[in-house]
Formats: sequence, structure tokens, C-alpha cells
Amino acid sequence: MDAENLHYFEKAPVAKAVAHFAVPMMLGTSMSVIYSILNAYFLGTLHNTAVLTALALTLPLFAIIMALGNLIGVGSGTFISRLLGEKKYDDVKYVSSFAFYSSLVLGLIMMAAGLPLIDSIVQGLGATSESFGFTKDYVTVMLLGSPFVVLFFTLENIVRSEGAAITSMIGMILSVVINIILDAMVVFVFHWGVIGVASATVVSNLVASVFYAFHMGYKSQFLTVSAKWFKATKDILGNVFKIGTPVFIMSIFMGAMSLIFNHFLVEYGDLAVAAYGISSRLLQLPEFILMGLCEGVVPLIAFSFTANKLRMKQTIGFTVKAILVLAVVFGIFVYFISDNLIGLFTNDPQLVEMGSYILHVTFLSLFVSGMTTLFMGIFQATAQGTAAFIMSVIQGITLIPVLYIANHMNGFHGVVWSLVIADTVAFLVGAIMMYVLRNKLQPDLDSLVQ
Repeated sequence: MDAENLHYFEKAPVAKAVAHFAVPMMLGTSMSVIYSILNAYFLGTLHNTAVLTALALTLPLFAIIMALGNLIGVGSGTFISRLLGEKKYDDVKYVSSFAFYSSLVLGLIMMAAGLPLIDSIVQGLGATSESFGFTKDYVTVMLLGSPFVVLFFTLENIVRSEGAAITSMIGMILSVVINIILDAMVVFVFHWGVIGVASATVVSNLVASVFYAFHMGYKSQFLTVSAKWFKATKDILGNVFKIGTPVFIMSIFMGAMSLIFNHFLVEYGDLAVAAYGISSRLLQLPEFILMGLCEGVVPLIAFSFTANKLRMKQTIGFTVKAILVLAVVFGIFVYFISDNLIGLFTNDPQLVEMGSYILHVTFLSLFVSGMTTLFMGIFQATAQGTAAFIMSVIQGITLIPVLYIANHMNGFHGVVWSLVIADTVAFLVGAIMMYVLRNKLQPDLDSLVQ
């Protein structure tokens, strides 16, 4: 951690400090969504709804792979930020080395466990006879590349945890740029279709992982990828998994909920699945910008938690205001041009109409989902493992009963609105736990929920 990063951790005005940590993360996550959207765009040029359906169906698998990366990355990253606040620099090396090698092992386990079950996985994802082959191709490539994808999500968190927000952003943008270039080549030049697009994602994550590993090994003062610093002590395992496990559970639940949601949509045809696939990718842009804001300030909150709790409170208050402003701006923008946005991916008027409707409904919960992400980030940064666990479970299981009831009462419209209802419930639970945290655990946080 250089002097500039230390300045932003300790002394810079809160607004500038938040901008320093969050803006690069917001730009990086925005770029990651852009390439997700472009994946759909490139495959959309094939004018085959089954291909877009396959892309939507594989989202739960990607969520699981990402969950493994976040299990190690978020748990280790928040621990590293707290250790930096306590100036325990040797411990940071032990944790970063542990994160690097354990994430590789988890990726290899994912690959070894998934490949023999490939047909069962594709069937479980809800593929129809038309989309089965395309879905299997995508799943196969993603499983083969899972060690690199897991490593990417882990290292991005680790690099950001020491305050190297710009480096973290560069790695994410590098991944996106390479992915876009490869997508164009594999679709328009080599005509590899789904296999090409999936391969482009894996290769781009590999390149970004190498970039992060180089930074940790040769540029960072405290992080390392050296095996000689590897330790799996009780203290490291406890601190990493106390925070990483709730994030992992939440990601798994989100993947499972996406799977269940797709199964409900399949009842209304491939058109409904494709419409949701397109609209959800468009929704991801503002969602990931808000996520970038909330995740970007986590190292600052974690550092301040052990060094300056008043600064932590000010950071959270400023972030809440930023979430509100961004949610309102994005909501107004999308309300007026939703048809044009969906039209970028398809010329099917029914698909445009359905996708625009889904977009209008799901955007209603943008602010509450942003606040829920912030609540989760606060719990992670302050080592509130129980609160983080409760939050992850609530976010995961709420959608199931809401889906069943809403689908029974109002069919397709109920399925779409269930997302908004579930987000609102998770927000309310998070707000209540923040209130309890204010009174029982951190008296200095008296104004957090006011």
C-alpha cells in the first residue's frame, strides 16, 4: 500500500475517498456488464432465439463459479483491509498467498466435479430440445475454464483490498476489452457461435488473472503470490470463511433463484426466457454500477472500522445518498428508451414488447437492491458474520415462496413482479439488522439508519 492509498484511507475528504475507491470499481463493473450485453448482441446477430435462450440458461452456472471466487476473494479481501488498518503487514502476505492458491484449487474441483455430469447439468438448467446443444457447448467451455474464472474474481477482490482501486479497474477493463475483441472474431470471422463466445470469456479472465498476479508478485508492497507465504491457519480460515461463506451462500442462492426463475419462465415459452435474458443484462448495467459503488467502498469501511469509526459512518452516509441519486437517474433514462434498448438485440416485435415490460418492472427495485448490497458490504467490512449470513439466506430464499404465490395468482406478470417483491423484502430485513447493529454492536453508528 503506497502513500497515496494510505492518504485516501486515512485523511482525504470522504467524498474524494469514496470516489477514489468506488469510481474505478464502478467503471470496471460497468465494463463487465457491457461485455455481457455484447455477448448477447453478438449471438443475437445469428437470429436464433434458441442461442439467446442458452445464454440466459447458463447464468446460474456462471453465478456458481463466481461464488467460488467471491468465497475466497471477499473473505480474504475484507480481512486484508482490516489487517492493513491494524498495520499487520506480514499477515497480509499470508492471507493473499492463501487466497491465490486456494481459489485455483476450488476452480479445479469445480471442473473435475462438473464435466462428468455435463448432460445432467444442462437438463437441470432447463434447456429445451431446441436449446440443449447450444447450452451444453457453453457449459462445457465454462467448466473447462472455471479455474481461471474463479481466480479472476478472487484476485480482483484481493488487489482492491489494499487500496489499489485503479489497478483493480485496469484488470477488469483488460478482461472486457479482450473479451469484446475475441467475441467479434469468433462470431464474425471464425463462426464458432456459442463455443467461441464462451471461450472468449474464459481467455479474457485468464489474461486478467495473470495481470493481477503480476501486480501482487512484483508491484505490491504487501500482497504476494509466493507459495512460501502460504498458510492455512485457524485464524486465516476463520476470518476468511466467516465473511466469505455468507457471500458464497448468497451467490449460490442467486444462481439457484435464477435457475428456478428460468423454470417458471419456460412455462411461457422460449420467447419469455429470451426476453428476460436480454432485459436482465440491460438491468445489470445500473445494478453493477451500484454494486461497484458499494463494493468499492468496502475496503475503506473495513480499514476505518479498525482505525476510525467516525470516518466509517461518514463514508456510509455519503454512499447512501449516491445510491439514491444514481437509481433515480437510471430509472428515468430507462423508462423513456426501453423499447430502443431491447431493439438493439432483436427485431422481433413480440420480444421487444415483452423485454421492455420486464425492464420497466425490474427497474422499480433498483434503489432497494443497491441499498441491500450496501448493507451486505457493511456487514462484510465490519466482520459481522452472523448478520451477513442472515442477509445472504434472506436474499436467497425469499424469491421461492414469492414466485410460487405470484405465478399462481397472476401468471407471467406475477413471475416478473416477484423479483421486485423479493428485493423489497431483503431490503427491509437488511434495514432492521442495521438498526440492531447500531444499538447493540456499534454505538458510534447512531445516525446510520436515520
